[in-house]
Amino acid sequence: MALIKFDPFKGDLFSLQKQAWQPFFEDIAEWPELTMTQGLNVYEQDDRVFVKAAVPGIPEEKLDITYEDGVLHITGSVEEKEEEKKKKKVVYRKQMISSVDYTTYLPRPVDASAIEAEVKDGVVTIKAPIAEAAKPKRISVKAAKN
Repeated sequence: MALIKFDPFKGDLFSLQKQAWQPFFEDIAEWPELTMTQGLNVYEQDDRVFVKAAVPGIPEEKLDITYEDGVLHITGSVEEKEEEKKKKKVVYRKQMISSVDYTTYLPRPVDASAIEAEVKDGVVTIKAPIAEAAKPKRISVKAAKN
């Protein structure tokens, strides 16, 4: 049996699994590539903060988005209904449940009364205007009087 070296500063957990199982499955020509993402992006553009989050298969009525004290929370889940299960002849089954739970701080104070959210192609986009108090202000400079 070969000694397997693992460098924690290179690769990822999947590459460690691949190394561990390789001796037992030497005839596998190509191992699948695994990409893991958090599915959440937060950025500023112009005078708004944008949050984009992956919500695959979850319709807008099943999403719950809240904002409180600078924290944005996105949750949602969908499960196959019992009547949908009964209409199908099952050949192979894995339980179909999709759920998301994201929590993030927004980088700047926003106007909570004007936050908008929309879902398109499995991604929810949240647009939050930056609060007037958080926008840069021009400060006039005066000469000091002696």
